[in-house]
Amino acid sequence: MKKFIALFALLAVLCGSSAPAFAEDAAPAAAVATTEAAPAAEAAAPVAAPVPNKGDTSFMLIVTVLVIMMSIPGLALFYGGLVRSKNMLSILMQVFSIFALISVLWAIYGYSLAFTTGNAFIGGFDRLFLKGIFDPVSGAVANAATFSKGVYIPEFAFVAFQATFAAITVALVVGAFAERMKFSAVMLFSALWFTFAYLPIAHMVWFWAGPDAYTDAAAAEAATATAGWLFAKGALDFAGGTVVHINAAIAGLVGAFLIGKRVGYGKEAMAPHNLVMTMIGASLLWVGWFGFNAGSALEAGGTATLAFANTLIATAAAVLTWMGAEWMLKGKPSLLGAASGAVAGLVAITPACGWVGIGGGLIIGALAGVVCFWGVTGLKKLLGADDALDVFGIHGIGGILGALLTGVFNTWSMGGTGIIDYVNNTIVDTTISGQVWIQAQAVLTTLVWSGVVAFVCYKIVDLTIGLRVAEDAEREGLDTTSHGEKAYNL
Repeated sequence: MKKFIALFALLAVLCGSSAPAFAEDAAPAAAVATTEAAPAAEAAAPVAAPVPNKGDTSFMLIVTVLVIMMSIPGLALFYGGLVRSKNMLSILMQVFSIFALISVLWAIYGYSLAFTTGNAFIGGFDRLFLKGIFDPVSGAVANAATFSKGVYIPEFAFVAFQATFAAITVALVVGAFAERMKFSAVMLFSALWFTFAYLPIAHMVWFWAGPDAYTDAAAAEAATATAGWLFAKGALDFAGGTVVHINAAIAGLVGAFLIGKRVGYGKEAMAPHNLVMTMIGASLLWVGWFGFNAGSALEAGGTATLAFANTLIATAAAVLTWMGAEWMLKGKPSLLGAASGAVAGLVAITPACGWVGIGGGLIIGALAGVVCFWGVTGLKKLLGADDALDVFGIHGIGGILGALLTGVFNTWSMGGTGIIDYVNNTIVDTTISGQVWIQAQAVLTTLVWSGVVAFVCYKIVDLTIGLRVAEDAEREGLDTTSHGEKAYNL
């Protein structure tokens, strides 16, 4: 038990983990940046609440804008260029509308269920409608902890940052069943899956009491008892390998099977209609991903720079290896392959970017290019599903690869960072076998939980409003039949 506490109750983050870090949760008012004397020491001078550093606050606002850019316009254009011209606006509309929907649901109940104290699988209702964060009388804003003791950021900055993660995760799913699902069904499914899949996984992986709760062994054990189930096990996910990519990918794959193949799939040409748009979208994703990964450090410090550097180098390596594999096997390197390689590298380095050294990041990126290339060619044929935009082949396979290799390259022997023992304020090493097993549990949990929830959500939608558009509407294209517009009027 003591060893368990030493490794997992004291978990982490010299290099972050995108895990939310509240200094309070049991008592939400404690987060409000006001001064309050301890009840048992009325005569003592009041203890001032920590004041967030303006540099960290500015950093978090900037990276949040970058992640918004990943979804709109980045993901929208990346997906839009990959579909046929008659469905261009429909995929843009789906991504845009999902971003708005999830942002609203996040403020109403999503943030509270993901990032407040509840049980090991879901949070509570302390922050419904974001209550308790802003004090209108004093004008004070509550604080959220980072990964350093005594260091905080305004809670609204953390709320907004995590809202962008939730929104892009749900939007990623639609690529698997693009060009054939009703818009109303997309919206209903998105709300259901967000509630019953994304929020629990985010809580399980990222919720903890914050570093200031880890003062001694007893306090650490108590704090860990309130953490998310996978966080308490010691799962390392810096910026969303499980929460974002594996989570979305398995939901998309289930949808591709249940909704069925596009009309004419395997018989008619279904090539991307505008690879220029796809390349622009991929480029915006890469730029925005620096906010996604570096921002998950929650502070403008050394860990953020490590995540930033890994995001640059691993992604570049994946572009080259995907391009090389395609060149050797197909005779020509393609722009689509290069763009897909970039996304594969970004996905794979996401869980690892703040936990591994540059050498480890380079290997993860290089492997991602090759493995995900197989995911969208060989594995896709084996599965037999019409995963239209290769959501599982890139985000699922890349996410699984990155999550598992985080356990390998986090160790000191492989140039990794280790984890922090917050009780003794030291950095401790991990073991490859032990950490890979923990990572595997996180991967399997995400696959099963998200897959089962997605299946149920699709069935609910199918039984109520139906999943798929009529065949004649699909042949004409969703732009006109669902939205009454055309992307191009030439």
